Amino acid sequence: MDVILLERIGKLGSMGEVVKVKDGFARNYLFPQHKALRATEANRAKFERDRATHEARNEERRKAAMGDSGKLEGKSFVLLRQAGESGQLYGSVSTRDIAEIASTAGVPVSRNHVLLDAPIKTIGLYTVQIALHPELSVPVTLNVARSQDEADAQSRGEVLTGPVSERAEALAAAEELFEQETAAEEEATEEETKN
Repeated sequence: MDVILLERIGKLGSMGEVVKVKDGFARNYLFPQHKALRATEANRAKFERDRATHEARNEERRKAAMGDSGKLEGKSFVLLRQAGESGQLYGSVSTRDIAEIASTAGVPVSRNHVLLDAPIKTIGLYTVQIALHPELSVPVTLNVARSQDEADAQSRGEVLTGPVSERAEALAAAEELFEQETAAEEEATEEETKN
């Protein structure tokens, strides 16, 4: 089915273009969301007649989105989730979760604004795009962790891989090695002062 796009749609086209889409996509998404019109002669004439209105409305929305994007740009959000020892989440982080936490910055973000390439199923740092307007997306950092301490460590760049018990054992071994080296240095210093 050929449709006339009333706004820019990623991977499809920009405003005013006539594109071919599947019938179901047009009937179930584009038409109900008022993002496209069926490409008939009457609708083409109507679009050309109302083009200035559509462009003005699009520009107004884009300017509003640019103002809101300043509040989100460069922000980092922490999501605390339960996870197994290997860092695998019990469940996943959804677009709704990301929209709720991003809305705390004072910008109304819906789950449709969140562009998530792949589901988030492990702890770690993720860069997520939030499209406040079809022509404008803002990257935000999402810190998924089991606790606030773990989130702080991840934000500092500390690598937290492997089970918690292994990390604790490695930390204890490192502290023991450091204490042994410190003790050996103190003994060497004492022997030098005696001589």
